[in-house]
Amino acid sequence: LGFSLFELIGGFLTNSISIMSDSIHDLGDSISIGISYILEKKSSQKPDNKYTYGYARFSVLGSVITTSILIVSSIFVIYTAFKRLFNPVEINYNGMLIFAIVGVVVNFIAALYTKSGHSLNEKSVHLHMIEDILGWIVVLIGAIIIRFTKINQIDTILSIVVAVYILTNAFKNLPEILDLFLEKVPNNIDIEKIKEKLLNIKNISDIHHIHIWSHDGYNNYATLHAIIKKDD
Repeated sequence: LGFSLFELIGGFLTNSISIMSDSIHDLGDSISIGISYILEKKSSQKPDNKYTYGYARFSVLGSVITTSILIVSSIFVIYTAFKRLFNPVEINYNGMLIFAIVGVVVNFIAALYTKSGHSLNEKSVHLHMIEDILGWIVVLIGAIIIRFTKINQIDTILSIVVAVYILTNAFKNLPEILDLFLEKVPNNIDIEKIKEKLLNIKNISDIHHIHIWSHDGYNNYATLHAIIKKDD
């Protein structure tokens, strides 16, 4: 959160829309990571009478919020950048270089810290950190190019490229998240094969109403109705 405010000031001082747009992106990240952290903690709670399957899906909710913020902020950045593209301003490329170097270092440390996560929520957060590193590397390269070519539109073009990249990855994550909420059968599970194996069990004559779904992308659940041949 502190770094995003640092970026915002830096963007105004250097006239760099790529830095300002990244500050908005990081501000959204800070809020979503905070929410994700709270929901991740919540997701580890044991099942109770209110949530009989446990709280694991709170983690998925964190992923939805994080991904949604990414999509909205990326669209806003693209819109702002296109407006600047036709009205270029002078860029302080030396200041831009300094902020880009700090940005790469800060986000690299954050990416190292978040790489051990396994849930969809944690993976979404780590993906953001990786994208931020790439974004700052692009800003760094852009600052160097502007310094030697004096073409200020490069800053705007780079901000659009980074925003499109982030938007693309956010949309890639969305189907997996939606599948969980829509209770789709996990991709690695074949219901017909499960039914076939169950019917091989002694005294089971038929299987009806098989329902298989994933709670959080890792824990899968199944319910079914089995017809047995004997009362016992």
